[in-house]
Amino acid sequence: MSETETKKGPATWRIITAGILDFITAFFVLGFIVATVLGGRTDTGFKLEGLPALVFFVLIVAYFIVFNRYLGGTIWKRILRAQR
Repeated sequence: MSETETKKGPATWRIITAGILDFITAFFVLGFIVATVLGGRTDTGFKLEGLPALVFFVLIVAYFIVFNRYLGGTIWKRILRAQR
C-alpha cells in the first residue's frame, strides 16, 4: 500500500449498531442466566440486587473483553461485519 492509500474500516453506523445490539443481547441473555442460577427471576423478567447484580455486571464487561480480544469480535460485530 502506498502512503496515499488508506485501509478503509467498517462504517461508523455498523460499529454503533453492533455495540447497541451487543449490549441489549448481553443484558437479556446474561440477566436471565444470572437470575435463574442465583435467584432474581420474576413473572415479568428478572430483578437483580446485591451479589447477583455484581456478577451480572462483571459478566457483561467480560463478554465485551473476551469476545473482542480473543474471539475476533462480539456476536453482532461479526454479524454486521463491523470489526476493525
